[in-house]
Amino acid sequence: MSITILVTDDESIIRDSIAEFLESEGYQTMTASNGEEALEIVKKHDIDLLLSDVRMPGIDGIELMNEVNLISSETLIILMTAFASVESAIQALRSGAADYMLKPLDFEELLMRIQAILERRNLIRENRYMREVIDRSYNFGFIIGESQVMKDLYRVIEKVGATRSTVLVTGPSGSGKELIARALHQRSERKNKPFVAINCGSIPESLFESELFGHRKGSFTGAVTDRDGHFVLANGGTLFLDEIGEMPLSMQVKLLRVLQESHVSPVGAAKPVAVDVRIIAATNRNLEKEVEDGRFREDLFYRLNIIRINAPGLSQRRDDIPLLAQYFLEKHNRELRTSVKGVSKEALQLMMQHEWKGQVRELQNVMERAVLLTESEFIQPEDLPFGDIKTGGLAAADTTSSDAVLQEAGAAPLNDVVASFEKQYIRHMLDKFEGNRSETARALHIDPSTLYRKMEKLGLTSEL
Repeated sequence: MSITILVTDDESIIRDSIAEFLESEGYQTMTASNGEEALEIVKKHDIDLLLSDVRMPGIDGIELMNEVNLISSETLIILMTAFASVESAIQALRSGAADYMLKPLDFEELLMRIQAILERRNLIRENRYMREVIDRSYNFGFIIGESQVMKDLYRVIEKVGATRSTVLVTGPSGSGKELIARALHQRSERKNKPFVAINCGSIPESLFESELFGHRKGSFTGAVTDRDGHFVLANGGTLFLDEIGEMPLSMQVKLLRVLQESHVSPVGAAKPVAVDVRIIAATNRNLEKEVEDGRFREDLFYRLNIIRINAPGLSQRRDDIPLLAQYFLEKHNRELRTSVKGVSKEALQLMMQHEWKGQVRELQNVMERAVLLTESEFIQPEDLPFGDIKTGGLAAADTTSSDAVLQEAGAAPLNDVVASFEKQYIRHMLDKFEGNRSETARALHIDPSTLYRKMEKLGLTSEL
């Protein structure tokens, strides 16, 4: 998509030279010699970015910015002036300018500022779109995803949820099996009845029967009162048996009997108790293999495996990673009282390439850490636990610089050593390309805006 920039300055030499440079970089440009002319152009054309002088006859740059904001809230504005002061810069930024630059302009710096501003706008737009998608996803019990594999899953949930059938949900740990179970419950006639979840892997074998079926007072040491089991607690609703593959064989036969007879026998009770419960079980194991190896009853397997739903791992739904990242970012913003706006393009690229062995749960944990630790508006690669810089061109660097870093480092913290080397390496690449930041960014395989941000952080901008 082409970007249109309106250059406004009462000095024709400055105006035309800026426009010519921006056109050479692939931008479409329009020019105006004063604020009145610029306003007419903004009214008639879609302007992505306004680059305006502050001091002009008639409507000055600040007035022009205020008028443009009323006409087109999507137009970004950079103000430039040869008469700079801290107060004027603060006023411009508070009034809505995206940036503020001093004349005479450094064209390379102008280009990087424009790229950074446009990248930020695109990220905000993408985040807004993802927020709308997330809002629609709440209909599926907080299952987030718009990929084709997830759309297929939603159709299955809609169809199966309305039935009374027993369901077996399979998939790797952390893939959201309980969310699927809850979504099935919400689409059933039992949705206003209890949904009770129990993790079969967390219950000691000696307590299994009591946890599932309940017990009567005095039935064993420590049973000081009657206690209902999970089947009775879920009566009329849904019982979710997570990690069913962890259930001991001795309990599997008792569970099978309950499924066949719809009655439970609390420990120490004189007679069974009738229950009406829909069973949804889940496992990350291959139950067919467990049956073959004698660790899971074949008859119980067939009783549970009436309808099987697979919870796809992230490797099957990588297109959903940006959406999930945004969802968890907003969730952790609320919980941690932070205000991170989104994920940068470079960080998102790393997330798309990551293996995610821990599935959605790992992604959630990574986002919580990043939201808590980032010092930027948008999460950066260095905020990710797997976000070390990929220096593909490292072999071309002067190895003496890395040796010097190691000699100076001693027992310094790792972050300090990495920052020191990163600074020397970026300085080396800038020298190699004679200070051309666009070429340097291209060689480093990062966006110019990212390079500019790193240079500011590392104190390199003042050296050039």
